[in-house]
Amino acid sequence: MHHADDIKEASLLGVDLLGFDFIPQSKRYVRMISSQAGIIPDFSEERLRTLSKHNNNLQPHSRRISRVGAFADDMPQNIVTRVYNYDLNYVQLNGDEPAVTLENLRRTIDPDIQKSIRLIKKINITSIADLAKTTEYEGNADLLLFHITAEEAEYQATGDKNSPLNQLLSVYSGITPFLISKPNAPFDTLLIKDIAHPLFAGIDLDTQFELENGRKDMVALKSYVEAIRAFR
Repeated sequence: MHHADDIKEASLLGVDLLGFDFIPQSKRYVRMISSQAGIIPDFSEERLRTLSKHNNNLQPHSRRISRVGAFADDMPQNIVTRVYNYDLNYVQLNGDEPAVTLENLRRTIDPDIQKSIRLIKKINITSIADLAKTTEYEGNADLLLFHITAEEAEYQATGDKNSPLNQLLSVYSGITPFLISKPNAPFDTLLIKDIAHPLFAGIDLDTQFELENGRKDMVALKSYVEAIRAFR
């Protein structure tokens, strides 16, 4: 998300995580303000000041949502700078980062930069065999994100716990909780209701419900969140 109004509305929907895209190739890339000083890191004072002004107008029952920064094969100093300037609670790694990268990041960030930083590793799932990749990150990632493009996972709910998505996820035998996402349209809410895996922790909506890059259709998002919360 880029827009303060969307962030304000999201805080009232009861969602748990709010994502900021720090991948330069992305159309949703969140740019920091250049320090124009070479060795001095870029900073986000202006953006945070703007958000702070809007947050002063939040209703009393609103809350600060945990912030996730998404990166892909980035340099550690870039990640650390953004964790500090955006007060990130989670670092999500979308590239080919090995487990040792997660280990080193945690050691660098926690506790001096952000106490209890949590790490998410995204894994693309095009077939059941891809779930074997999760083994490498056990003990290093706090959450896994299964980005599911497998054709069998696109089917509609069956209503009897035997949906292709449920069968796909049942193969995962690790100990790390996981989120799921997929390209294009969001998961059918009934499909989500049927997920039986005990480590299923939630849905990453990523680029879905967008009116434009980085701006959400908050009406449609609200309806979807309410549908999910109804059987939570």
